[in-house]
Amino acid sequence: MLIVSLAIGVSVVLTGLLALDAVRRLMRDVPKEDRTWLDALPPLLRLIWPAVNFVAHYCAGWFGERLIARTDAQLRLTSLNFLMNARQFMALSMVSSVGALLLALVAMLASGLFSTAVLLLATCVGFFYPRLWMRDVRRRHVATMLRQLPVYLDFLTLAVEAGLNINGAMQKSVEKGPDGPLRREFDHVLRDLKSGLNRADALRRFDERQRIAEVSNLVRTIAQADRMGSGLAKTLRFQSEQRRSERFQRAEKQAMEAPVKLVFPLLVFIFPVTFIVLAFPIAMKFVQEGLL
Repeated sequence: MLIVSLAIGVSVVLTGLLALDAVRRLMRDVPKEDRTWLDALPPLLRLIWPAVNFVAHYCAGWFGERLIARTDAQLRLTSLNFLMNARQFMALSMVSSVGALLLALVAMLASGLFSTAVLLLATCVGFFYPRLWMRDVRRRHVATMLRQLPVYLDFLTLAVEAGLNINGAMQKSVEKGPDGPLRREFDHVLRDLKSGLNRADALRRFDERQRIAEVSNLVRTIAQADRMGSGLAKTLRFQSEQRRSERFQRAEKQAMEAPVKLVFPLLVFIFPVTFIVLAFPIAMKFVQEGLL
C-alpha cells in the first residue's frame, strides 16, 4: 500500500514538472512586448499580463475579425488602445473568466458546497468584467473631457484673439493647459498635422476617436470657419461660455440627485443603527425592572 501511494505521488510530481516545463517552453515562444510608447500597466493587470500575452499569442485565431474590429473601436473611445490591443483585451476576458472560475471553485471546496450554476455564473462574470471596466473607464474619460473642455476653449480663444491661427492656438493650449485626456488629444492632432495631414482630416480623426457631442460641435465649428473664412474668436468664446454653463448645469443636476441617492444608505445603514442606539437603553431598563 505504501509503495502504491509513493508511486502515485511520484507520478503526480512528475506530471506537474512536465506540465510546468511544457508551459515554460510555450512561454519562451511568446514574443516579447515593447511597451516603450505604451501606458504603464495597473498593478493588478501587471500580475496577470504574462498570462494575457500567452493567451493572446496562442488563441489569436479564435477571435473573429469583426469582433476584433469592434473591440478595437471601443478601446479607441476609452484611450485604452495605449494600454493594450484588441487581441490582448479578448485574452484578458478569457484569463479573467478562468480566474473567476478558479476562485469560485476554491471557495466551494473550502466551504464544502458545490454548484454548477455558481461556477457558470462566476465564469460569465469574469468574462464580462473587463467590458464593465472598459465602460467605467469610458464614463470617467467623457466626464474628464467635458470638465476640461471649457478651460481649453478659453486657451484657444485667448490665443486666437492674440493673433495666432488655430494650429498655434492648439500648440499654446497643449503647452499651458492642464494634463489630461484632452491635452493628449490636442497633442495627437498636432502630431497628425506635422505628419502632413490636413487640418480637416486631423480634426475629423479627433472627432472619431472621441464621439462626444461637445467635441463634435467644436470640430464642426473650426471646420466651418476654415471653409467660410470667418472669424473664429467670437465662435470659440461663445462655445467656451456655453460649455461652462453646461458644466454648471451638470453640477446642479448632480447636487439635486444627491438626496435621492442618500435614501438607500439612510434606510439600510444609518436609520437602523440610530434606532439601535436609541432603543438599547430603553430595552436595558425594561430588563432591569423585569418587564422583559
